[in-house]
Amino acid sequence: MSAQPKLVIGANGFLGSHVTRQLVADGHEVRVMVRPTAKTIGIDDLDVTRFLGDIWDGDTLREAMSGCDDVYYCVVDTRGWLNDPAPLFRTNVEGTRNVLEVARNVHDDGALRKFVFTSSYVTVGRRRGHRASEDDVITSERGLTPYVRSRLWAENMVLQYATEYGLPAVAMCVSTTYGGGDWGRTPHGAIIAGAAFGKLPFVMSGIELEAVGVDDAARAMILAAEHGRVGERYLISEKMISNADVVRIAAEAAGMPPPTRSLPLPAAYALAAIGTVKGRLRGTDEQLSLGSLRLMRAEAEVDHGKAVRELHWQPTPVEESIREAARFWAGLRDARRKSKSG
Repeated sequence: MSAQPKLVIGANGFLGSHVTRQLVADGHEVRVMVRPTAKTIGIDDLDVTRFLGDIWDGDTLREAMSGCDDVYYCVVDTRGWLNDPAPLFRTNVEGTRNVLEVARNVHDDGALRKFVFTSSYVTVGRRRGHRASEDDVITSERGLTPYVRSRLWAENMVLQYATEYGLPAVAMCVSTTYGGGDWGRTPHGAIIAGAAFGKLPFVMSGIELEAVGVDDAARAMILAAEHGRVGERYLISEKMISNADVVRIAAEAAGMPPPTRSLPLPAAYALAAIGTVKGRLRGTDEQLSLGSLRLMRAEAEVDHGKAVRELHWQPTPVEESIREAARFWAGLRDARRKSKSG
């Protein structure tokens, strides 16, 4: 085991907190970089060294990285429904560029072993009837949502730094993550929270998405630092699962009846179109829009065989992670009820 410290940038986030927890559990010295105003409940019980700053704070980034062998970059703006996509590109692209420049300079001065970048499976070219792999690239940006473009540009930039500047970077194309400890209430976690609280009026039919347990995704990140090949990307997803199954599994695990009503896909598109028009007219951010609905509809299954072969990754069935997420929310639900009754 390396005696050098590890750095997790964005350690307060859903995936970042799980990466941090596993590194600590593995016995590593761990540094974390979080914003001064970040909600850090997911890591508050851990013995880590904190660096306060954001991804634009070059001095803090350099101080945090210096002396580390592995850097895990877990910062991403996932708000694919924003009416004005500028924040997506500022964080996902320009912010990443700033961190890469610091990492490049730190690597030139010392020797980073790995820069493990959190990318997304949306950067892989997918088409119906074909099981996509890392070799499937997106050749045209026509029709891509701003969110997908921002993730694609960021990943391409990371791999460019590996090729042109020798930065030892790998890109982890992570799918939808489920599990406990979702203190920030991710958009996909909100669906499980709704099922656990019995507040989902219906389930959207015809929706399937690639999914993985957040603990398995975190383990893949750590394995990538050990075994990942520089300049490569790895698909991190366990399987494709329907939205209806996610809700049913979550409701059952939380001891709640699942929704009895189903929203057909054409109706979902109609509501999404209304949300898109409303957002444009009012300048508001509507979470159900055509862009967000397209993100929820997986176009094809993806193959995680490369991660299994090269990283020795062994994911567990995502259903158990969905149950874990439901139990997490059910625990908060019961605690809230107990507090009110008290």
